[in-house]
Amino acid sequence: MTGPTDLRRATGLRPGTGRAVLNGVGKALATGLVMLAIIAVVWVVAVALVDNTFVAKGPADVFEYLYLKDDSAEVRADVLDALGVTLGDAAIGFAAGMLAATALAALIVLSKPVEASVMPVALILRAVPLIALTPVIRLLFTDTLTRVAVISGIVVVFPALVNIVQGLRSVSSQMTDVVHVYGGGAWAMLVKVAFPSALPALFASVRISVPGAITGALLAEWLITGQGLGSMVVDAAGKSQNNLVWACVLVVTLVSLLLYVVAQVIESLVLARYGQR
Repeated sequence: MTGPTDLRRATGLRPGTGRAVLNGVGKALATGLVMLAIIAVVWVVAVALVDNTFVAKGPADVFEYLYLKDDSAEVRADVLDALGVTLGDAAIGFAAGMLAATALAALIVLSKPVEASVMPVALILRAVPLIALTPVIRLLFTDTLTRVAVISGIVVVFPALVNIVQGLRSVSSQMTDVVHVYGGGAWAMLVKVAFPSALPALFASVRISVPGAITGALLAEWLITGQGLGSMVVDAAGKSQNNLVWACVLVVTLVSLLLYVVAQVIESLVLARYGQR
């Protein structure tokens, strides 16, 4: 017969992995529900404080607009189409930002001069408003896809870079000594020790970067592409279509929350697999 120990050896799972996964998933779902409740309370309170039914729309108003009006089906279709465009733009910015942050973090850990040259530039990009940088980005890049990747990636890259660098530098001196004793160099230390140790920081960066990438995508759509929810919100606000504005904001908020919870669930699975939970 095959016992639990044999199954763990066959699958590569560590003892207690199942419990850690369940705890992680439960924590992620609980976090999502708490955040959803906070959003609902803040929304209701804010609408009540504004006391302007033309501008401020509550949950009941948005629900009626999306599901009970004669043209609700058409509105939902338009919003979902725009959401698809925004998620595509956000995915481009997220991938570009995370890849750039990971590569730069590795170079910073390997070389002090790289850190001295990269971090000031990253701080400048973080400090200068993207609206001010957009004309420069438009001049430097002619391809729309590249512009979206740069604008959305800038939002992602700095917090991810800081977290990943801190995670890569969290390796204990004992582990460093072990790698050196076995003849490993800086690259072996980085790949075999530093990156596995930095998994919690890497996933923390992912959770932070998911809503950031969506924000960057909305900004790029407003300033450059003229498509997606970013453009739809600006156009609806200019036409005083406040129900549509609130509907778009609600959709973006819920999708950002959902993606955050999904990232947290994946984090729990991976960290449990590698024995870090």
